[in-house]
Amino acid sequence: MNTKVLYIYNIIRLFLPETSLFSLKNKILRLAGAKIGNNVRICSSVKILGDGDLEIGDNVWIGISTLIVSSKSRQNPNTKVTIGSNIDIAPRVYIGTGTHVIDINSDNIAGEGISYDITIEDGCWICAESTLLPGVRIGSKTIVAAKTLVNKDLLENSVYAGIPAKFIKYVK
Repeated sequence: MNTKVLYIYNIIRLFLPETSLFSLKNKILRLAGAKIGNNVRICSSVKILGDGDLEIGDNVWIGISTLIVSSKSRQNPNTKVTIGSNIDIAPRVYIGTGTHVIDINSDNIAGEGISYDITIEDGCWICAESTLLPGVRIGSKTIVAAKTLVNKDLLENSVYAGIPAKFIKYVK
C-alpha cells in the first residue's frame, strides 16, 4: 500500500464520524492501494498501517479501535492481510503480519523483522480484543471468542477461545 496516502487517511479518519461516511473512508483506502469490496464498514477509529497489501471482501464490519498492520519484509515483500466477505470484526482487535527472527547472538534478541500473511476466510466473527498473530489462517465461518490469541491456523465452522486459541466446538 502507498504509505503516504495511508498516512493522510490516518489523519483524516480522526475527524470523521465513527460509524458513518464509510464510502469516503473506503475511497481513500482504495487510493492507498487497498482492495475494498462492497458494503465495507470501517469505523473511524480503526488504524491501518504498513506497506503490505490489504484486501477486504464484501459485507465486512470492522469495529472501533481495531489495529491492522500489514508490513512487508525482506523475506516476504508481498505480505498481505486478507479479510474475506461477510465478516464481523469487533472492537479492539489486533491483526498484525510482522514479527522478528530470534537472534541469540545479537545484543537485541528481536532480530531482523519478518512478515507472514494473515487470512480470515468468509463468514467469520472475530470478537472483541482478540489478537491475530503473523501467519495464521482462520477457516470460514469460525468464531474467535473475545480476548483470544490466535497463533495457529483455525479450522472452519468452529469456535475457538483462550490464550492461546483452543478449539471449543464445531458450529452446526
